[in-house]
Amino acid sequence: MQAPLNDRHYLDHASTSLLRPEAAQAMSSWLGGRSAGDPGRVHAEGHAVRDTIERAREAVALLLGTTANRVVFTSGGTEAANAAIFAAGQARSGAPMICADIEHSCVREAARRHGAVLLLEVYPTGRIDLDHLQALLGADPANRPALVNCQWCNHEVGTLQPVAEVVECCRSAGVPVHLDAAAAVGHVPVELDALGADLVSLSAHKLGGPTGIGALVVRRGLRLEPFIVGGAQERARRGGLENLIGIVGFGAAAAALGEPGRLEHEQAAARRLTSALVEAATSVDDVVVLGDTFRRAPHIVNVAVGGVLAEAVLLGLDRSGVAAHSGSACSSESIEPSPVLAAMGVDPDRSLRLSVGWSTTEADVKAFAAAFTPVVEQLRALGPTGV
Repeated sequence: MQAPLNDRHYLDHASTSLLRPEAAQAMSSWLGGRSAGDPGRVHAEGHAVRDTIERAREAVALLLGTTANRVVFTSGGTEAANAAIFAAGQARSGAPMICADIEHSCVREAARRHGAVLLLEVYPTGRIDLDHLQALLGADPANRPALVNCQWCNHEVGTLQPVAEVVECCRSAGVPVHLDAAAAVGHVPVELDALGADLVSLSAHKLGGPTGIGALVVRRGLRLEPFIVGGAQERARRGGLENLIGIVGFGAAAAALGEPGRLEHEQAAARRLTSALVEAATSVDDVVVLGDTFRRAPHIVNVAVGGVLAEAVLLGLDRSGVAAHSGSACSSESIEPSPVLAAMGVDPDRSLRLSVGWSTTEADVKAFAAAFTPVVEQLRALGPTGV
């Protein structure tokens, strides 16, 4: 029997995190009776909404270490990544793009829709090969790539990419770079003005904001062909009436994370919690940590469980009240196993991802520790595949 929802332990924050109370309160305030208004209109109602949107934009920009005029609100990280790739493709039609198989599916598929993709090699830790990137950038100067795509943090194993070096390589080669920062923002320090990336995509729900809202950060001076047309909203960079309630929640979550010491405190807590999860998981025989164990985000760990299918482990944990995730095809909407893990040379059907967030407690870790060993032992007793 599955544990009731009020007695659950959520360890899947890398998929989506819980809404922060600051965001919920801000959204509730607007939903509770404030007047509506189109922020593009000159009446008082429109000005009130415009002021609210711009204050939220300032909060998001402050968290990102950049200026508000660079922040374009989108429907989420997926749209932001698609918009970045579309704009780069329009600017240099026919030129290939550089992308690794460890990138999120929205990046990989958008790049392939654009046209030719130069596949960037990765190490077994999930970290990209910088030497190979430099080779790809300089392989054909007459046909330089339209864009380099690089994630800041791997969403499956937590490996952090050398984004500063990637940006420098691309700048030297005269090739724009898009960083997918959805798994990084709110979990590691981000200073975009100092970094100098051309395009950066992110999503609010990964850091405790609402779903359905994200942002694309555009380098100052870069002209952006809009992915969504039909209006001059977002300084003519994204058509459509702005998602006010989502933006309000996003801004409130960003402002909460921007409080002095807040991010550092949450980072330290996440490190402590994921270290405890690793200790509990690896206390079982034939369980190893995947990814880069030193250069990883604080909130994500991934382990390979020998002798059993991860799908069976997930179901066993779920019945014990613990929510986690796996790269196996059966554990998501995809009909294919994780290409991220396959690119690393790892069997996706053995992987178990555990991720923490702002609301994770020691009790959540203890619940996993209590459930994991008996679940794995019972499955292994069934046979070599645990099914």
